[in-house]
Amino acid sequence: MEPLTVLLVIALVLLALLGSPLLAIFAAAAMLLFAGLADTSITGAAADIFSEKFAESPLLVTIPLFTFAGYLMAESGTPQRLVRVSRAWFGWMPGGLAMVCLVASAFFTTFTGGSGITIVAIGGLLYPALISEKYPEQFSLGLVTAGGSLGLLFPPSLPIVLFAVVAGIEVEKLFLAGLVPGVVTVFALALYAAFVGVRFPSIPRQAFDTKEAFASLRAVFWELMLPVLLVGALVAGVLRIHEAAAFTAIYVLIIEVFVYKDVKIRALQGIVKESMTMVGAILAILATAVGFTGYLIQAQVPMEILEWMKGFIESDDPVVRQITFLLLLNVFLLLVGMLMDIFSAIVVVVPLILPIARQLGVNDYHLGVVFLLNLEIGYLTPPVGLNLFISSFRFGKPVTLLYKAVVPFIALLIVALAVTTYWPRLSLLFLPEDAGVNVIAEEPPTLDVEDAPVVDDDGGGGGFGDLDDLFDESGGGGGLDALEDELDGDAPARTGLDALEDELGGADDEEEDDDALDALEGDLGF
Repeated sequence: MEPLTVLLVIALVLLALLGSPLLAIFAAAAMLLFAGLADTSITGAAADIFSEKFAESPLLVTIPLFTFAGYLMAESGTPQRLVRVSRAWFGWMPGGLAMVCLVASAFFTTFTGGSGITIVAIGGLLYPALISEKYPEQFSLGLVTAGGSLGLLFPPSLPIVLFAVVAGIEVEKLFLAGLVPGVVTVFALALYAAFVGVRFPSIPRQAFDTKEAFASLRAVFWELMLPVLLVGALVAGVLRIHEAAAFTAIYVLIIEVFVYKDVKIRALQGIVKESMTMVGAILAILATAVGFTGYLIQAQVPMEILEWMKGFIESDDPVVRQITFLLLLNVFLLLVGMLMDIFSAIVVVVPLILPIARQLGVNDYHLGVVFLLNLEIGYLTPPVGLNLFISSFRFGKPVTLLYKAVVPFIALLIVALAVTTYWPRLSLLFLPEDAGVNVIAEEPPTLDVEDAPVVDDDGGGGGFGDLDDLFDESGGGGGLDALEDELDGDAPARTGLDALEDELGGADDEEEDDDALDALEGDLGF
């Protein structure tokens, strides 16, 4: 590498550490890499914004629509209503308020797709309540921090949509794939919340009030119906994903502005501006990262990574190779989740790991769930997990205290990740059997001219004779003879393999009896 190139790489790394926009880093890196190729212009780094990945993509329109709906709900009374209904239905349990935080956070993150919004909106409401009800401070901080990314596996999560766009798979099926693993993840943390509630008897529980339970349910009815309608319409095929996104935006706009009247019409301009600023950042990162990943793919970086991984994956058993790959992938993605936001990670990393996973036979939809769950944990992982700094800023606590607070939650999420990763049935429970299936690639055997089979002295070897031996090495009416008998060997002439030959079109008369199969045998090189 030339000295100037080394200096440019060091400069890019320093700019990234100093907080330069990620899209600028990607664009500069792509131009630098393409400029280093012989007879290649730096314009090779530019992505065509009118290609299928951009203007022509039917999925891309869902990003601004879902984002607008999430921001609109954040500005309304939705967080308060979610807390009320969760408390009414789960407050009687041990650790009831902690479960309220988990359920409300998961629901809210589903629509916002951003950890920061959930921590500020739901965590800001519930952290003081947790402290006032004598939950340990460290547990409370860890709870609201973990809740910030808890709903990423539930529809209509924006990261799921973006993963489907980048991977080129059906987003509706990816929504279904994330349902059970998402429930398992929330359930694991809910068990811990119940344990804390039992361990500290001073934490109060509220008696279940039937009247309040149903009153709170009526108050949040229209918002709770949204995921039900979305999933039902997608599964039934009534709505396609871009239509579901438009339906979500209109539905949320109507209920928040005209039904609940939480948001004034004049406030919509600010909400649109704020939400579209985030969308612009996502699209800019997507556009610049496509050029960067395009170079990596052109340079066969995924294949080099695969070769490197083969040093760790020595087994001839394809299942063992898959498990080893997924283990290495989990470690890698936890590191990625610490260093990059989820949208950048999807755009940059997915094109690199997808070809490797497919070659090893990993299901596309299972890979998507494992990928997103890893990044969900990466948000919490010290020392630079994004949620740690958001919580530290929001609640005015040292980030080192957050490091300790999130350790039990990370441990539980890793258990849920392990179950999801190595029990693929959880992700594929609601999918057709052939959805996202990849056949394990095997390198075709090479055949030198010297190694080509030859006919032996007695005429029994080579050509279809070798194939005959594969069926029945013992001879005596086995092999292709047996196959011919199975087809119709005892019938008159022009049956069995002769009939098959006729089907191939090679036996118009008796003098051409062997033309078709002989030609086929010749094509095979025998």
